[in-house]
Amino acid sequence: MDTMLKSSPQTQQRSNHSDQETSLWSSGFGMKLEAITPFLGKYRPFMGRCCQTCTPKSWESLFHRSIMDLGFCNVILVKEENTRFRGWLVRRLCYFLWSLEQHIPTSSDASQKIMENTGVQSLLAGRVPGGSGEGQAPDLVMKEVQRILGHIQATLCPFLLRLFSWALLWFLNRLFLNVQLHKGQMKMVHKAVQEGSPLVFLSTHKSLLDGFLLPFVLFSQGLGVVRVALDPRTCSPALRALLRKLGGLFLPPEANLSLDSSDGILARAVVRADLAPLGLWTGALAVFRKLYNCWGCNSRACVRVHLAQPFSLQEYAINARSCWGSRQTLEHLLQPIVLGECSVVPDTEKEQEWTPSTGLLLTLKEEDQLLVRRLSRHVLSASVASSAVMSTAIMATLLLLKHQKGVVLSQLLGEFSWLTEETLLRGFDVGFSGQLRCLAQHTLSLLRAHLVLLRVHQGDLVVVPRPGPGLTHLARLSMELLPTFLSEAVGACAVRGLLARRVPPEGPWELQGIELLSQNELYRQILLLLHLLPQDLLLPQPCQSSYCYCQEVLDRLIQCGLLVAEESPGSRPACDTGRQHLSAKLLWKPSGDFTDSESDDFEEPGGRCFRLSQQSRCPDFFLFLCRLLSPILKAFAQAAAFLHLGQLPDSEVGYSEQLFEFLQACAQEEGIFECADPNLAISAIWTFKDLGVLQQMPSPAGPQLHLSPTFASRDNQDKLEQFIRQFICS
Repeated sequence: MDTMLKSSPQTQQRSNHSDQETSLWSSGFGMKLEAITPFLGKYRPFMGRCCQTCTPKSWESLFHRSIMDLGFCNVILVKEENTRFRGWLVRRLCYFLWSLEQHIPTSSDASQKIMENTGVQSLLAGRVPGGSGEGQAPDLVMKEVQRILGHIQATLCPFLLRLFSWALLWFLNRLFLNVQLHKGQMKMVHKAVQEGSPLVFLSTHKSLLDGFLLPFVLFSQGLGVVRVALDPRTCSPALRALLRKLGGLFLPPEANLSLDSSDGILARAVVRADLAPLGLWTGALAVFRKLYNCWGCNSRACVRVHLAQPFSLQEYAINARSCWGSRQTLEHLLQPIVLGECSVVPDTEKEQEWTPSTGLLLTLKEEDQLLVRRLSRHVLSASVASSAVMSTAIMATLLLLKHQKGVVLSQLLGEFSWLTEETLLRGFDVGFSGQLRCLAQHTLSLLRAHLVLLRVHQGDLVVVPRPGPGLTHLARLSMELLPTFLSEAVGACAVRGLLARRVPPEGPWELQGIELLSQNELYRQILLLLHLLPQDLLLPQPCQSSYCYCQEVLDRLIQCGLLVAEESPGSRPACDTGRQHLSAKLLWKPSGDFTDSESDDFEEPGGRCFRLSQQSRCPDFFLFLCRLLSPILKAFAQAAAFLHLGQLPDSEVGYSEQLFEFLQACAQEEGIFECADPNLAISAIWTFKDLGVLQQMPSPAGPQLHLSPTFASRDNQDKLEQFIRQFICS
């Protein structure tokens, strides 16, 4: 869900300043009006399709053919036409009448379904430790199941559900200008519902409003009551009683016992057999207090809810296991290369599972845990891809990466239009449209707290990012644009690392363009960077090999015009396919002879070479791509420099606080405020743990981080820092 706020001034002084800016904006800066549309050509792009490798049937059957031209609907716009009645009174009671007509599913016989569940049946038959066996009467077990279910959930109260739906609809219409939902995405969800299987929604929680907005959207579209499990300790008894009537589910106390305890094993089995639940409106109660502060500030919001393409979990579980190959830890893959002990990157995938090991996950078999972790990467990748890019992310990226010292507004408008078009060319959606001047004015008003606007004598404005925490905020916003250019950014930083060994980094673009880059060298450099960067940043498909990713990166660099293919000295021209180069053995081989392969008589494709393009736009675009990854790479390099300064052993939380304080100190000294982010400090520590730089060992006070013996020497610490800095472009 993406939210964009439109704020009005609160004081007379701000109002006067706003009037002055409005008159300046209306002058037009000598530029003709230009409209920004959220698509190129006729159709809006669609992202977030399920994996064609792991879910080919879902890719084909659950995709709506006309999704790109179906448009959007406002789910909180309820009028007289949305009811069965007409008239003056209906127009004033349409919210209430609409809530009366919403379909509420009837309560099913949950007790019988849970008794038929495989896990519960195994307990009753005594096939698992802690089971009741055949000695216990089935009716007593049924009563115990009913007692547990009664603690978890009460019967739904349709009257309360309709009352809350009416109140929330009224509330949302006063909080938001509109809540947009893509009709094609919703049609795909309805098509998945028609399959008859339970539907599970996974949210990336981009906003605090998700807790009640998403259930409302799904309920209003005829998908019934969405359920999520809640911890009973978070609510009072009175509130729990109310939420049960609204569909809320609460775990019984015995279900939270340790996993190796035989007590509560039946409760845990019951919870796993209908585990879903939170009532429709629990989120509204949770965030209402947060929204109260902005209730009287005349803020209105435009919201879009994004839904990726549904897929069959059963199909994924069957096909995904066939894509598993050999994997090695980052310590074995990258550490020998960092230390200079090896120059060849092993031909295997990186094993870096970044999802937390929760209690329920640990109860699964190791193979099923791996399945869940890789499923989460598939889902998160599709979710990020289907989210629209907002105007604040584009503006923040331009100001942070290209114009930290300031830029005139007329130039900024042109670059805003350029970057929007580049985003659309890569198939990503944008969540805005309108005249260029109006969009820029609105976006700068949203970022006003982090910018300085200066009037110049030509009638133009100069936009200057505020140094300090303002740059940190712009860096967080710019990360939303990174998935759009991620492949090109990885490729540009890899090329930067390759050229750093040959020509001075500050050398002119023409000098760097002379260098011939072989495909094998580019592959190796891209692989090194892929291994270094964390999985939650790259979000690669688990079924995609690293070498396929390398080829995709190389293709993107060629497509965007940064690399140009060249013939290596002494090699046969790529276009030369004459018969004289084919051996007689290959030409006259009998049709049934398959003793050797045709590939034996051809050159390897790794012999291709490339040069940097000499087009006038390439140097700026190359620097722009490199700087997209600069915040995280600089944070990693500073974390390597901090190894000899940090106080170890320490807990992971304590060491992350130490590192964050160091990043803040470096930001004050060097002006690199985009790295002063606690999330980057945590990401660096996790990567260093995988790399074998930091080791976590048990202690009476809990797990403690230690510096590994290999990186205890200052020399190896410097090697790690230099390895990271080769990819950084100043």
